[in-house]
Order: sequence, then C-alpha cells, then structure tokens
Amino acid sequence: MVTNDTRIAILGGKGMLGTDLANICEQQGFDVKVFDLPEFDITNYQQLKQAVDAARTIINCAAYTNVNGAENEAELAYKVNAEAVGRLGVIAKESDKWVLHISTDFVFDGKLDRPYVETDLANPINTYGKTKLAGEQLLSDSGCKHCIIRVEWTYGSAGNNFVTKLIQRAKDAKTLKVVDDQFGSPTATTEVAKVISRFLPTRLVVGRSRSWEMPEDVFHFASTGYISRYEMAKFIFDKLAMDVNLLPCKTSDFSSPAARPLNSRFDCSKINALLDEPIRPWQEPLESFLRKL
Repeated sequence: MVTNDTRIAILGGKGMLGTDLANICEQQGFDVKVFDLPEFDITNYQQLKQAVDAARTIINCAAYTNVNGAENEAELAYKVNAEAVGRLGVIAKESDKWVLHISTDFVFDGKLDRPYVETDLANPINTYGKTKLAGEQLLSDSGCKHCIIRVEWTYGSAGNNFVTKLIQRAKDAKTLKVVDDQFGSPTATTEVAKVISRFLPTRLVVGRSRSWEMPEDVFHFASTGYISRYEMAKFIFDKLAMDVNLLPCKTSDFSSPAARPLNSRFDCSKINALLDEPIRPWQEPLESFLRKL
C-alpha cells in the first residue's frame, strides 16, 4: 500500500536514537510525534494505542537497554522489549499501520568467525538479547506490516554510551583497561536516523512528495569497517589528544552480570542495496562526533 501520510510516531523519541531521528524527520518535512517516559509508557496498552492512532507510521526506538540491569530485572526487560512490542504489532495490524522496530546485535552469541547476515541463527547469551529477540518474534507473529533494523555499537549526543563513558573514565583515571577481543562497528545514531528516514513511506523532495512501498524485512545496519573496543578507545583518545595510559585486556578479565558477544560484526550488504548512497566508514561520523563534544 502506498501512502502520502507524513504522520510519524516515534516511541522512545527522547532517547539517543529517537532524538536524532525526530530531528532528521522534522527537517525532511514529516509530521513527527514523540512518545517517551515519563509521559508515555510503552507497556501501558491505552497509551500505546493512542500513540499508534496518532500516526500512519510507527517507529519503535523504546527499549530496556541496561544490559547488566536486565539480569536482575528480567521481568521488566521482557515487558518492555518483548510483550510491549508484540502488543504494538497487534494494535498496528488492527489499524493497518506500518511499524519499524529497532533491534540489536545482541540477538547473536558472537561466536561466528565472519560478519553476521540477517538469516544467521539468533542465539542470545544474556537476558537483554533474549528479550530483544522475543520482541522481534512477537512482532512478526502479530502479522502487522513491519520492518526490523538491527543496529550495533551506537553512540549519540542524547544519551550515555561507550564513547561518553570512556571519556569520563579517562578524566577520573589516567590508566584504563579496554577489551581487545570484542569486535564491531562504531555507529553514530545520526547515521542510523538517516537510513531510517529513507525507509519511511513518504519523502519530501524539493517541495514535492514521493511515495513508495515500505520494506517488510529484517536488515542489519552499521558503519563500514570493523574494530575492537580497544582500537576504538585508542582512536578516541588520539583524536582528543588525551593523555591516557591505555592497556588492552580480555573480556574474561572483567566480572560482569551479563555476557557479551565477542563478534558483533554485521554484513550490511542487504540494506546497502536499498540505499541511494554508500554507508560511511565508522571513522568519519565518530571524528565528527568528537569534534562537537
């Protein structure tokens, strides 16, 4: 179904990705409605239905993202990341709405020796990943028109992330240990937001609208290129000219409530084929982000 309705509801619209997405969509002329805590609770059926009724397209960025916290708050994480997503799908199907849902590399166990493609077997190794995978499955089971985009190693200006936490740690301690056996692609939420905006049902181009069919599939998106967490930290401190004694270590050296996948690399060939410009290498957006700090 092709539509020229530009009303978009962003669930979790005040978070790191949601903030950048709302800004980009508004710049492109979409009628953006933001829903987030404390006024909006995705686990509340009536509030969720009102959000779905408010727009033609629903983008779900809302999630319980505290990976370690999910081990102790598994019930809450499941309610937010799984139950609510399934309920969103049911409501969307009843009202013939299209849902774009954000998921994560944590649906995989990280044991493959190559980048993950969308059809690889999901096998999460922590509660957060399990609840996110359950959300994907419940959304699919609802039968609504939907698209799932899995992202990884995201950072942005509207929330805490590896980059900002690392810089804060460096201000408190001159010697830091960072794992060198976790590999992925640092991905700016501004880059994710740009891609999502290209997936939306109506794009405004030079004062005129262009409508197209919305994709209904699962996609992986990350910046081009792969790096370890240690190499990422070295890049950050070099660009900021920070005097830090950076030491490599292994994931097993740290005691953590939640296990982490060592391989978070994505093969983004599938989504890249739909885009009108190539995916940027991870260095460019990260350097731009650091300059703005």
